[in-house]
Amino acid sequence: MVTVLGGGIAGTALAGALAGSGRPVTVYEQRRGDGGGAFLILDGRGHRGLIDLGVPERDLHAASYALDELRYTPDGGVTQRRPSAGHRFWLRRDLMAVLNRFAAESGADIRYNDPVTAVRVDPVEGTVLRFVGSTVTTRELVIGADGIDSVARAGIEPHRSAEYAGDVVIYGMTERAVQCPTDPFVLHFDAAAGSDGRPAATVGHIWRPGAGAALWFLRITRAPLAAPETGIRRVGEWAAAVVAAAPGPVRELTAELVAATERVHISNARNVALGPAAPPAQPVVLVGDADHAITPAAGVGARECIEDVVAVYEAIMAGESPAAAMSIRRRAITEERHQVARRMRSAAATQ
Repeated sequence: MVTVLGGGIAGTALAGALAGSGRPVTVYEQRRGDGGGAFLILDGRGHRGLIDLGVPERDLHAASYALDELRYTPDGGVTQRRPSAGHRFWLRRDLMAVLNRFAAESGADIRYNDPVTAVRVDPVEGTVLRFVGSTVTTRELVIGADGIDSVARAGIEPHRSAEYAGDVVIYGMTERAVQCPTDPFVLHFDAAAGSDGRPAATVGHIWRPGAGAALWFLRITRAPLAAPETGIRRVGEWAAAVVAAAPGPVRELTAELVAATERVHISNARNVALGPAAPPAQPVVLVGDADHAITPAAGVGARECIEDVVAVYEAIMAGESPAAAMSIRRRAITEERHQVARRMRSAAATQ
């Protein structure tokens, strides 16, 4: 028996894979949501991971669409073009719909509205899961896939909490089709430079002909927002700030996108550092954002959580240690992030 805490991308995908392979699994999730108003781009590695877990490729393709390219234009600089590496565009709610169906059809026991409020590992009793009005004790494997504010992580590594990454992110979806003057099927990033040379704000947008909506976001460097200011908000609260922050070349387009939007999803970008992490150890193993959340600016969070789940799933099926699998994953993640940082420093030095 495997207990999974959290029914997001990581927890639902893992539950479906395990149940589909005949392993009993129970997922505890705070609430059944549609994934919110955010969107994400998942590359070929992420999609291959989902397919390896058993998610039908036809369902993945039917609910998303392929990108031709990713483009980044710094303030006053030359546009950098990155060819698609199997990148596909997703509304988060559509991805969760595919994964929820996969898990349900696999026979996973997903218990919504039944959140775990605390986790404690007792050397005698086992892992104690506390609910609102009860407790459950298990000696079996527990996977903490409960996101950036992980209760599982708080129980086993209370010293390691999420930290503000310096940006507020605003996601918007227009209420009608918008014919943008930019190329379709391309994720466009336009950055406005700050006083220190780094982007003070980045506006992104994507659209395609025939779609009922265009998608956009603003990532802006500023102090974090208080909790009541985050979540789903009316666009009017942020319209002027979004347009003012947009780089000059895309300010008019940004204003058009904002004018066609009614509500936005706002969040503080946060990280969970791996540096102070304790070595992964059973019976509670963390995966995805619960273990190593990274700001959306990196664009790899969803892929990393899927690859975690693949590694843990393969370890369970082979009778090997999921904790050892996550140790290997942590090393791979750390090295990839270091490589990206080195490339960014090199690119900055040549500008």
